Amino acid sequence: MPVNSIFGMFAKSPIRPIQLHIDKVAACCELLIPFFKASHDREWVKANDIRKKISKMEKQADELKRELRLTLPKGLFMPISRSDLIELVNRQDKIANTAKDIAGRVYGRKLEMPDSITKDFITYLQRCLDAIQQAKKAINELDELLETGFRGREVDIVTKMISELESIEDDTDSLQIKLRRDLLKIEEHHNPVDIMFLYQILEWVGQLADHSEHIGTQLELILARS
Repeated sequence: MPVNSIFGMFAKSPIRPIQLHIDKVAACCELLIPFFKASHDREWVKANDIRKKISKMEKQADELKRELRLTLPKGLFMPISRSDLIELVNRQDKIANTAKDIAGRVYGRKLEMPDSITKDFITYLQRCLDAIQQAKKAINELDELLETGFRGREVDIVTKMISELESIEDDTDSLQIKLRRDLLKIEEHHNPVDIMFLYQILEWVGQLADHSEHIGTQLELILARS
C-alpha cells in the first residue's frame, strides 16, 4: 500500500489504518484452523500452502505497521496520543508474528497433534481466535469513541468488550492447563523432542489470546487518559 494512500486514510480517520491492520492480523490467524486440520491429516503439501498464506499475510500486516509508524502525524489533535496508537499497533502485530511462528514450527518438524487431544486442541485454538476477534471488535469501536469524545454509552460498550475479552482469555488459560495435563499422560508414548515442541505450540497458541488481552489493556489505558 503506497504511503500517500495511508496519508489519505489519516485525513479521513486517524484510526482507520489501525483497523485495517487488525483486520489483516485476524484474517492471518484464522488460517491456523485449516492449517492444523491439514497437518493432522498429514496433508503436508496443503499445510505448506496455508503456511505460505499465513506468512504472506503476516508480511502484509508488517508492512502496514511500518507505513503507519512512518506516516502517523506527530501533531495529532485528538484524545489519543501518537505513542498510544503506535503501541496499539505493536501489540496487534505480535499476534500475526506468533501465528507465523506457530505454522513455521509445526510444518518445519512435520509436527502432528496426537489424536487423543486433537479435538480439545482445536477447541482451544478456536477460543484463542475468539479473543482476536473480540479485540478486533473493540478496535473497530475506536471511530465511535472519537466521535463521542470518549464519553457516554460508547465508553460503556467498549468497556464491556474489554471485560469479555478478559473472560475469553481466562477460558484459554483453563483449556491450556487441561491440554498440558492430557499431554503429560501420553508423552511417554511419543518422540520426546516432538513432545517438547508440542508443549511449545500449546504455549504459543495461548499467546494469541494473551496478546489480544494486551490490546484490551492498551485500550483501557487510552480510555483512562482520554
